[in-house]
Amino acid sequence: MKKILIANRGEIALRIMRSAREMGISTVAVFSDADREALFVRYADEAVNIGPAASAESYLRGDKIIAVAKKLKVDGIHPGYGFLSENADFARQLKKEGITLIGPSAEAMEVMGSKLAAKAAVKAYDIPLVPGTDEAVDDVEEAATIANEIGFPILVKASAGGGGKGMRVVERAEDFKEQMDRAVSEAISSFSDGAVFIERFVGSPRHIEIQILADVHGNIVYLFERECSIQRRHQKVIEEAPSAVLTEELRQEMGEAAVKVARACNYVGAGTVEFLLDESKNFYFLEMNTRLQVEHPVTEQITGIDLVREQINIARGEVLSFSQKDLSIKGHAFEVRVYAEDPLNNFLPDIGTLKTYKRPQGIGVRVDDGFEEGMTIPIHYDPMIAKLVTFGKDREEARLRMIRAIDEFEINGVSTTLSFCRFALQHPKFIEGDFDTNFVKDHFKPEFLHTFMDDEAQLAAILATMVFEEKKHVVNSNEKSALGTTSKWKARKR
Repeated sequence: MKKILIANRGEIALRIMRSAREMGISTVAVFSDADREALFVRYADEAVNIGPAASAESYLRGDKIIAVAKKLKVDGIHPGYGFLSENADFARQLKKEGITLIGPSAEAMEVMGSKLAAKAAVKAYDIPLVPGTDEAVDDVEEAATIANEIGFPILVKASAGGGGKGMRVVERAEDFKEQMDRAVSEAISSFSDGAVFIERFVGSPRHIEIQILADVHGNIVYLFERECSIQRRHQKVIEEAPSAVLTEELRQEMGEAAVKVARACNYVGAGTVEFLLDESKNFYFLEMNTRLQVEHPVTEQITGIDLVREQINIARGEVLSFSQKDLSIKGHAFEVRVYAEDPLNNFLPDIGTLKTYKRPQGIGVRVDDGFEEGMTIPIHYDPMIAKLVTFGKDREEARLRMIRAIDEFEINGVSTTLSFCRFALQHPKFIEGDFDTNFVKDHFKPEFLHTFMDDEAQLAAILATMVFEEKKHVVNSNEKSALGTTSKWKARKR
């Protein structure tokens, strides 16, 4: 494999190109009109415009990308994440054209792309599943009966869903029909597939995912876990590796379960198996992402493994150069996603020009990005500006390093999620490792970011008081603390 095309854009395109260059592989970028001056376009050895800014007319046009690949005689295509990365039809077309996809087979994508098909595939491997239906349900009366048998609250989920779309939590039986209708409607609108299923709602779960690598020779390893519970709108914003709550025994059990999931669909390449972990440390299979994850850098930091390099080697047909016993966790890593979003306004996108853009530096700091000062965040794509990663000998060193790096990261011209991430990293619940996917709902209010707090000791005292007040209200009146309305926080300058 001497030349690869990266069918993506932004920071992930750059990140793939860097590993390829270290391997002596030349790279081809494809870009839309909106990305003509982007860093990844300039970095590539060759670059070809494939259409207008809209994804549907550029980055999602598999036919255009394949035409470029054939014309420039590339050996393989790396899809990154998003866009065509989990498109089985694209994978089949590449195989037909004799171009290697740096990723899994179309069949594996299809099995794991459907939550129902995935549940059916892993059931034979004795993988723990959240109690619920094994097949799609469309009869409301039958579904209501099943929901009552499972017990409320329940979760109605789109089989083809992701990112929280086509998902409804139903607290009471009398709300079931309305919420199911909404879930089906949203599933059809978002995925052209109205199939839904029902599961018991796990109220306070942690989101734990396991990174796996599998070669074409049947070797599969797990590269430990990532904790991804700090989310807004069901999408991750802070990740870490390893998790603060997994024991060695549970880590091994979940890792081995992830390997079984990969075997269930004859998986090849880099993939991620996602689990829910409840308050009693029971874990349940959620889904498998058949691609590289946004948060893969934290795994690279704690294992020393370049996942993109391994993807390329696997696509070449090489045997994994290490086994499970060769892998170990060294240190701790955090990643915060720096989005052009306004935490003061429900994390809505805040598109604009980067008037100031200065990256943090220093030992243990990594920035994966695709922008520089003066560039505009395109409205057409995901508003992520950068991924800020820190590494330390332990969790506390990595956490404090991340706070320092956030303070050094100068961005003006758009609002970003940096202020929220700093808030979360200093919250007592986060420091203790005592949090779940409800962190934003339970512990964050926009008011906390309104004003500046210079005194770290005073800040720590306020946060500790917040936690105390929350607990007191739960005990006394089962209500959440009202202290947040007077708490103070520094809002990042625009």
